[in-house]
Amino acid sequence: MTTTRKTNHNVYKVTSLSDTPAQTDIYARVTGKIITDLENGNLTWRKPWHSDHLAGQVMRPLRWNDIPYTGINTLMLWGTAAEQGYSSPYWMTFKQAIELKANVRKGEKGTQIVYADKFVVEEQNTKGETVTNQIPFLKPYTVFNASQIDGLSNAFYKQPEPVTDNVQSRNDELEAFFAQTKADIYTGREASYSITTDRVQMPPFESFETPESYYAVLAHEITHWTRHPQRLDRDLGRKHYGDEGYAKEELVAELGACFLAADLGFEPMPEAKHAAYIQSWLKALNDDKRLIFSAASHAQKAVEYIHTLQLV
Repeated sequence: MTTTRKTNHNVYKVTSLSDTPAQTDIYARVTGKIITDLENGNLTWRKPWHSDHLAGQVMRPLRWNDIPYTGINTLMLWGTAAEQGYSSPYWMTFKQAIELKANVRKGEKGTQIVYADKFVVEEQNTKGETVTNQIPFLKPYTVFNASQIDGLSNAFYKQPEPVTDNVQSRNDELEAFFAQTKADIYTGREASYSITTDRVQMPPFESFETPESYYAVLAHEITHWTRHPQRLDRDLGRKHYGDEGYAKEELVAELGACFLAADLGFEPMPEAKHAAYIQSWLKALNDDKRLIFSAASHAQKAVEYIHTLQLV
């Protein structure tokens, strides 16, 4: 017999480990939205940098207590903010707004995001032994942007920091950040990461149109660098250029670069390869409705790992 044991030690019978209709709908809805964007030539995760309403630096979406959202929720909230013209980075539930003595305006439509967790399943294998597995699950809930709420303190309506002038020189803070990873970075003809030699190749700084484009590409390659077995050991099945595993790893690196750009305050400039990537991403997303969730999760782990290296 199979049972699930929650953290409060209550035990429940499990009749099936397949996704519930609600969970399946979450995967399909989010993936469907991103597929539509890609078919229209748009990258959902880059929308914040191309919004007419935004007058400052792009940052991570924030909870009411200043804790950033992560993973797939970052993409979902970025997309909604860009489409609806929300300039505040803050999001909260209806109940949280009330607790802050504020109220969501009548008629406002919330944005559904997800809470991810795991429960423990104990079952007997064919040998009669009890084995334990962790089963991930998603629970949807709705949040509202501060721009949809009346009565919050002025701090929730703050505008992002202004974008600094684009000086054609290296940025000392970004140079120090990437140097602290201790990645082996050398100058070559094209941008790439070799897992065999564990080296990142970057074209000369002067060959990029802007400093931001250089750091965006470097962030992309450093995200690839985290897949090495001695780091996060991320293996998505990549065997050769252009296969399904390649498309998945490129999606992780693309999201990782955007997350880092938001954290560090620069714009992830478009890459020439994006047109080719879009077709491979469309196929992969159509084949696997969970892909964008797992890719965002892998990207989040990569970025968190890179940030931890700053503390060493």
